Amino acid sequence: MKKVIVFGPTGTIGKHVLQQALKGDIEVTAFCRDRSRLDYQAHPQLQIIEGDVYDQEAVSEAIAGHDIVIIALGSGNSRKSTVRSEGTKHIIQGLKEHGVRRLICQSTLGAGDSNSNLNFFWKRIMFGWFLKQVFLDHELQEDYVMNSGLDWTIVRPGAFTDGSLTGRYQHGFGPQERQLQLKISRADVADFILKQLSSNQYLLKTPGLSY
Repeated sequence: MKKVIVFGPTGTIGKHVLQQALKGDIEVTAFCRDRSRLDYQAHPQLQIIEGDVYDQEAVSEAIAGHDIVIIALGSGNSRKSTVRSEGTKHIIQGLKEHGVRRLICQSTLGAGDSNSNLNFFWKRIMFGWFLKQVFLDHELQEDYVMNSGLDWTIVRPGAFTDGSLTGRYQHGFGPQERQLQLKISRADVADFILKQLSSNQYLLKTPGLSY
């Protein structure tokens, strides 16, 4: 049974990752600041660790003994938070300290070479102005992951919806792909993330996700 630790399990993606993971043959550790925000308080496959990703020592201790790390950190309502980049930097250090190789990190469609997948609204208005700091934090987060020397996969989903789990979505498309809805349900994002636990298809790659 794989032992997986999820950073950001109370976020909008992390909640779905946790929910779906606990339905499978996976031992899951949820690392969060406030356990009361978790949908699950007790489950035979679940361990809960309260801590802050800004606390390097706490992060490193939590990673010990795990096989795979999933990063689904979110900034909540703050558009100026650096939790993704700073938290990811600490997580990478913890992975190296304990010899854990596999890292799956949720970023955003539009980062890196996927910027050309976006339309004018997302490229110029949302990420170019309204969510500029959030976007830059994702870009810095990706830089840390890509230069980590670990066995990473960076997942780049489009805009989140509250739709159901369909399992039917586009993934791994090239930067020139334009026939995209630029959206995907949070449940389908979690589905794709968890599929990477047993696949090397996107090892050291940055697959985009969209309908």
